[in-house]
Amino acid sequence: MRGSDFNELKAFSAIVEEGSFVRAAARLQVSPPALSQTIRQLEARVGVRLLNRTTRSVSPTAAGEKLFGRLSVVFEELDGALAEVQSGRDRPAGTLRINASRVAAMRFIAPILGDFQRAYPDIALTVVVDDMLTDIVESRFDAGIRLGERLEQDMVAVKLSGELQLAAVAAPAYLAGRAVPRHPKDLHQHRCINFQWPGAGDIYRWEFSRGKRSLEIALKGSLTLNDTELMIHAALGGAGVAYMIDYQVQPWIENGRLVRFLEAWSPRFPGFYLYHPSRRHVPPALRAFIDFVLRKSRE
Repeated sequence: MRGSDFNELKAFSAIVEEGSFVRAAARLQVSPPALSQTIRQLEARVGVRLLNRTTRSVSPTAAGEKLFGRLSVVFEELDGALAEVQSGRDRPAGTLRINASRVAAMRFIAPILGDFQRAYPDIALTVVVDDMLTDIVESRFDAGIRLGERLEQDMVAVKLSGELQLAAVAAPAYLAGRAVPRHPKDLHQHRCINFQWPGAGDIYRWEFSRGKRSLEIALKGSLTLNDTELMIHAALGGAGVAYMIDYQVQPWIENGRLVRFLEAWSPRFPGFYLYHPSRRHVPPALRAFIDFVLRKSRE
């Protein structure tokens, strides 16, 4: 295979993985016009259209899907071969793409970025913060960090935290003159801060359980947010009741700026996991990242 052939195939794979000429061009460090020209050359050489293009999106044709499926296997084998070679280096090197929810990224990745870059300067790390349930294999990520209950199937999972619990909280100023909820249904008498799943548009139904009893409540409120940091600020400002993972609001519970209630009704659920596809060879860069995150999360 000529070098130009390989570059054309890598360019095609990048476009399918990114779903965009612009993002693929940024990833490959070329201009979008140059990338378009590369794909035109590839399609002319194979004699068939490989991509459907519109002004808003790009997707593989049936022939493109077939080619991409074969290329994914080939490139994974190449990555494995390179990983074996790199494993003999004194320091891990290469590219590493991590997908994480915003909550996970702020808890496990943000605190280590500086130290990790200093420890492994030869690893080119890309972190994509994403609250959608992205398929990390299809999107060519090396690993992801999610809550255990939202893990993709057939993944190798590494536990990063213990069980978590939800917490219903409100500011003392909001609760002044109001009855503190003693049962989840009492929340219907309160202003509640709703959470909307980013991208999906669904409003989270508040989940409660006690013993064998469980219920989900759709609560009406005048404030709906899709970011947990904003929810914390809204609760601190007296906007209403927030329902969040306990560790996110624990500092403000401890200093009295938020009051917690309904704890007996607040369910526990699996904590955070770092997960990655099952492979015969874990790339040295990924192994270094996993070990680094584990060590820092336990300090």
